[in-house]
Amino acid sequence: MDKISTIKENILQFIENKGIAKAEFYRKTEIADSNFKGRNLKSEIGGNHIVKILATYPEINSEWLLTGRGPMMKEIIEENSLLKEARPVYKVKPIPLVSVTAIGGFGNNSFSISERDVKDYYVIPKFRHKKVDFMLEVEGSSMYPKYSSGDVVACTVINENSFLQWNKTHVVATRGQGIIIKRIKKGSSDATLCMVSDNKDYDPFEVPKEEITGIALVVGVIRLE
Repeated sequence: MDKISTIKENILQFIENKGIAKAEFYRKTEIADSNFKGRNLKSEIGGNHIVKILATYPEINSEWLLTGRGPMMKEIIEENSLLKEARPVYKVKPIPLVSVTAIGGFGNNSFSISERDVKDYYVIPKFRHKKVDFMLEVEGSSMYPKYSSGDVVACTVINENSFLQWNKTHVVATRGQGIIIKRIKKGSSDATLCMVSDNKDYDPFEVPKEEITGIALVVGVIRLE
């Protein structure tokens, strides 16, 4: 089996191939040169750095950067393609897959995901026309059959409650109950929201708005059979 090169090894190969000065690369990508020295050379590079590299050097083939497979440059992909007709080239932003404990503070204008809470980054071409801020793995069966345990849902952060889409599935971060994936309906008062499961074995319940620290709309799903 061929040895799979590390991302840092691929970065150094790209720099050498393009004749880019290391100092220039570190400055443009805002990556400290210490990441490529001593023991740090064997450590993983953060997903935020990968996003910065792909944004700074869009000619890099992201699959090659992450796995070492395929051609280094996107242009080579097009030249070697059997499809000679012109076709659009889409830039797809890697999406963070976060743990269920990572989202306690989302839903505000300063929303950010800590790097330590990101399990991995994925490029999903199907989501290129949607604004996807993060992905989250579904746990439990309360939203079955719409969503099963193990499904990965793609989510768009909602910054204002006025943009809630009633009866749509949302990811809700709460202080007392953690992360909830439910359909949202109007509560019995202006101070609450009603959480509804698709699985009829689970009764609806209300959550006070003051207990909610953030909300995101589910806009897509990835499912393995």
